[in-house]
Amino acid sequence: MRTSVDDVKEKGIELEFSPDVKAAFLRLLPLRSISRFWGYLTSLDIPIWLRPSIYKAWARAFHADLEEAALPLEEYATLQDFFIRSLKSGSRPIDLDSNCLVSPVDGTVLRFGELRGPGALIEQVKGFSYSAYSLLGATTSLHEIVDMDAPEEQSEHSFTEEPHKTSWLRISLASPRIRHPISASPKKGVFYCVLYLHPGDYHRVHSPVDWQVLLRRHFSGRLFPLNQRATRTIRKLHIENERVILEGRWREGFMAMVAIGATNLYIEPELKTNRPKRQLLHTEPPDEKIYEPVGIGLMIKKGEEVAAFNMGSTVVLVFQAPISGSSGQYATPSDFKFSIRNGDRVKAGEAIGSWSGS
Repeated sequence: MRTSVDDVKEKGIELEFSPDVKAAFLRLLPLRSISRFWGYLTSLDIPIWLRPSIYKAWARAFHADLEEAALPLEEYATLQDFFIRSLKSGSRPIDLDSNCLVSPVDGTVLRFGELRGPGALIEQVKGFSYSAYSLLGATTSLHEIVDMDAPEEQSEHSFTEEPHKTSWLRISLASPRIRHPISASPKKGVFYCVLYLHPGDYHRVHSPVDWQVLLRRHFSGRLFPLNQRATRTIRKLHIENERVILEGRWREGFMAMVAIGATNLYIEPELKTNRPKRQLLHTEPPDEKIYEPVGIGLMIKKGEEVAAFNMGSTVVLVFQAPISGSSGQYATPSDFKFSIRNGDRVKAGEAIGSWSGS
């Protein structure tokens, strides 16, 4: 059934931020308890004879490709096992070009651009943006590489919002801060890309590059839905939701990958998300872990499995990449350029941006 949203998109009109009563109502619901109950249901064993029928029905409803599943449907004991299923070997070839970043997930490109100016704003939807610092946390090393004194500029994909009154930028946390030799050279820009995973998508998260993961930061926030409607109606959706941040460095400098939603972290299996909250306040400090050896962390290869989501989720990449200092018609081949557009469907391992270089 077509909706007014479908009609607007077909006409090429971009939807704008528009909070409504339903979005406000979501804040009153016990979403964390509902999510845990759903998690309990999906962890129940399904009779073997019934599994193919259930999984095929799920696939029809959410347009999942069952041909890619690594195992016969009968071998997925629970809906959760099916949901985070692995794929047949070769289903997601990784672009091995050392001068490109690959998509960490199967999903839809929501937003991308370059972070410029004092706000370092990431666009949520046309008409509303949020600070990258609020997303990553007050102790992020991003502070050290973005020129806070630069004139406020916006990329073609970025829009401004009113100053953030009570953000993590203004809170001092008693957690260790990793300082590492990330270049603040003007020949490195800072970019972002936001990818949304539909319920029917392959839900494992892969590394976009070869990099060193120095620390993990976990915000046990809310569990709002992350679909298109929520994106355009819930203010600060990504920075209010529960999320796991992996932060470190790659050959071009800073790298952070943010998994928004209930997450299984393969590189740290003991981390549990979607737990009962002990505090009512949503401004509590994040849980932070520094990976050893300190300053070296975990070495992750491009394409390596890092995590898996339990439902429809979102990944945000924030990273440094080469720039020449020119823009527009004066940009050079050595400048990093995205090879995607808003609304594109991408698969894990496909290049989302590249540059020419040695």
